[in-house]
Amino acid sequence: MKIVIGSDHAAFEMKEFVREFLLSKNIEVVDVGTTSLERCDYPDYASALVKVVLNQKYSGILLCGSGIGVSIVANRYKGIRAALCRSPYDAEMARKHNDANVLCLGARTNSEEEIKAIIDSWFASLFEGGRHGDRLNKFQNLGESL
Repeated sequence: MKIVIGSDHAAFEMKEFVREFLLSKNIEVVDVGTTSLERCDYPDYASALVKVVLNQKYSGILLCGSGIGVSIVANRYKGIRAALCRSPYDAEMARKHNDANVLCLGARTNSEEEIKAIIDSWFASLFEGGRHGDRLNKFQNLGESL
C-alpha cells in the first residue's frame, strides 16, 4: 500500500510523526512536503498531494494546523473527497459513508495518540456503497478538474 502525505509548516512535525507511524506499519509513503518548519502556504501542499492522489490513485493524508484549510483546498478538485476527522468515529464514517480518499488532520487539534487512532480507524474502514454511493454520484462531477 502507498499513501501520499503532505503538510504546511504548522503541521510539519506531526507530518513527520505520521510518516514514521505509516512506515512502522510497512506502508510506503510518498511525501509531497513541506520539508521544514519554514513558513509556507498550505494550498501549495494540498494541491500537490491532490495531484498525486488523482494521478496515481493513492489515498492521501493532509495536515495543517487545524486541518480546515487543507480540507477546503483539497475538496476544490473533482474526484477528491477530503474529510477533516477529529476522532476515530469521524474517520470510520468518512470511509464507510463518504468513500473519503483524503484524510485531513489538525496538528494543533489532536495529540499524536489521537492521530494514530484516527489513522488506524480510517484504514480499518471500507466504503459501504449502496445508498451512500447514490449520494456520492449526486456530486461527483462538481468541482475543478486537473
